[in-house]
This record gives sequence, structure tokens and C-alpha cells, in this order.
Amino acid sequence: MNPIYLIDAFVDQPFSGNPAGVCILQKDEPASWMQNVALEMNQAETAFVHKRADGSWSLRWFTPQVEVRLCGHATLAAAHALWQHGGETAATLEFHTLSGLLSAKRTGDEIQLDFPADFPQPVAQIPPALLQLLGKQPQWFGRGRDDLIAVLDCAAAVRNFVLNAELIASFTTRGLMITAPGDADSGLDIVSRFFGPKVGINEDPVTGSAHCLLACYWGNRLNKTHLRAQQASPRGGLLTLDWQGERVLLTGKASTMLRGEFVG
Repeated sequence: MNPIYLIDAFVDQPFSGNPAGVCILQKDEPASWMQNVALEMNQAETAFVHKRADGSWSLRWFTPQVEVRLCGHATLAAAHALWQHGGETAATLEFHTLSGLLSAKRTGDEIQLDFPADFPQPVAQIPPALLQLLGKQPQWFGRGRDDLIAVLDCAAAVRNFVLNAELIASFTTRGLMITAPGDADSGLDIVSRFFGPKVGINEDPVTGSAHCLLACYWGNRLNKTHLRAQQASPRGGLLTLDWQGERVLLTGKASTMLRGEFVG
């Protein structure tokens, strides 16, 4: 039997952040089995970890529909599960993934992830469907490795944006993030939301991998390497970002909500 957990990642209060499934595998399993488990869990992502002979971990992430190359909140959740429930005692965990070697480090009651930076490039042609969604031109529009980014003029525009999953799916490959400067006097540098209907996630509560792109964009624009970010989904979540050239450190908290065993 494989122990499985439901863990909220990037939490700032109970029942906040982004829920992720985490399955600690007793042996390596086929991708088709993992995909079926992810569909059964029906979370934005389910992480699967399996210990390697050298003491590090293999890590894969699946939405209910597809395997993804990088997922921040499910990595945070996986590290939390290994420390809280999997008997891990190392201060730093290493994960072998489709995006290369990633690490997670304990920093007090928080977890810091070391992820690759994602430098967005401007896109001159704005999709008509995006203009229809926003009702006007974005301040800036660009593309990262997997996702599109549209910069709006204020945090209120991000918070009040009305989702139209069909329109977003018509011009995205993985996802669209909308973002703006943080509210005045809030202590926030960044506010954002993320939509991925093309991969089965209409709105993601908190998207760690998207903040690898946001850290680079806002770091350049604000001339800052240390940023405080809020993903303004209905659940909401908080992240601290430290942009270090080709890497971004994502820091946040996690909380276990359910524990069980997958017997299928």
C-alpha cells in the first residue's frame, strides 16, 4: 500500500493555499498508474515521490489529465509530507524531476524551494480572446517556458477579473497568469491569479512554478530581488520570492489536511 496525503501548500491560514495530493511510493510505478491516481485524487496536481539508492528522491507531478514538467506547490507539499510523515530527517531534500535537480530546505516553520528562473519574453501579437477577456490592452504581455503573462494596471483589476475558461483555453498551451503590483500599504510586491483550463485547472489556488516567471518579471521591473507575493484566488496564498539570477527561491508554509493509503 502507498501512503497518500492531502496537503495545503503556501498557506497563510487554515483552509487556504493550494491543496496537493502526495503519494509516497513503496516502489516505482508506471506513469499510467500515477495518472489514474491523480485523476482519482482530482487535485490540481498530485506528486509522486520514490526514494533512490543514493538517498535522494525522484519526483513527478500529474494533473487529473497530464504529467507536468514543474509544479511548485506539490513540491512544497511533497517535502512537507516526507518530513512530517515519511521519516526524513535531512535538513535539505533533493528531487530528480523533469525540470532537473530541485531542492527543498527547512527554514523554521517554512520550506524553501530552489527552482529554475523563467524569464518571460514579450509577445507582440495579443490574442483577440485575451483582449475580449480584459476589455482593454494589458500593460505588458509575454510568454515564459509554459505560460502566458498579462500585466494589469492595479491589484483590484486582478482580484475582480472574471474567469472565462473557454476563452482562456482557446489561446493557451498550459496557462495564463494575470498580475499587477501589490495593493498600496499591503506589504505585497505582486498580486496574481493563474488559469489553466487546457490542463484541467480552471483556476489554480497558488501556482509555485508561475512565480519563477513572476519573480523575474517583477524583479526586473521593480529592481528588487526579494519579493512578497500573493496569489489572489478564492483560497489565496502567500509566497516569498528570492530571485538569484538563474534560480528562484520560493518560500512558504504547508499543512497536512488528510492522511490515508491508496490500495488500488
